[in-house]
Amino acid sequence: MILKKDYLRYIFVVPVLICCFFFTSCVNTRKSVYFNNLPDTVIAPVKGNFEPVVHKNDVLQIVVSSMNPEDAIVFNTPSVTNTSIAGSGNQATGYLVSQDGYIEYPVLGKVKAEGLTKEQLTTYIRDELNNRKLMKDPVVTIRFLNYRVTVIGEVAHPSVVTVNSEKITILEALGLAGDITVYGKRENIMLIREVNGEKTIKRLNLNSSEVLSSPYYYLQSNDVVYVEPNKSKVAVATGSRTTIPIIISTLSLIVLAIDRLGN
Repeated sequence: MILKKDYLRYIFVVPVLICCFFFTSCVNTRKSVYFNNLPDTVIAPVKGNFEPVVHKNDVLQIVVSSMNPEDAIVFNTPSVTNTSIAGSGNQATGYLVSQDGYIEYPVLGKVKAEGLTKEQLTTYIRDELNNRKLMKDPVVTIRFLNYRVTVIGEVAHPSVVTVNSEKITILEALGLAGDITVYGKRENIMLIREVNGEKTIKRLNLNSSEVLSSPYYYLQSNDVVYVEPNKSKVAVATGSRTTIPIIISTLSLIVLAIDRLGN
């Protein structure tokens, strides 16, 4: 009787284990590989100017130097101090770009910054200091203190990535977020970018080599990268919440019935 009872248990346990296996192993491995159709080749450089552009709420570090250090002191005292940089947990000192697109710069007053690249803003400030004879041959250096991108969805570590180099590719951003999980849609990455108050949505296929020459290959400050879950993840999530508990409950009742019959 004991052998018969154990045999009956195996009859019901094995199918359940097989069902669980299929729920957790239905990922298409081909779609989980980056650029699976890319042979050895040379990719042409991405065309376009990818120098960061200043936006509202950006925090800029502006450093001025010259042959006479004393002349530069007044220009190296930002009008905004201890500005919190979202996502980094750090405090920074810099010039905050206001909602109307200006910064308050010493002596020069309100300076239009929104819409300019770092090079354009650098040239403007340097020329103004020269033309007003405030400094002789000044050297102006500008950096973004809040250059960051957000990576969310089916990645190992969803996070806000701070970019000190002010240049980052979508692959680098995903790598810093721990890479896409096996349940992420590599062929349908959503990129959200805001330009002049308008949000642009772009879909990128990381299974195709075309993304390497796409103008969206390089990310801009405040871009959001969202990795959608694939059907396998949805099936696992919904199936584990519905089917598996039912199977386990049914199995428990059957095992209990077998025990009663065995006794």
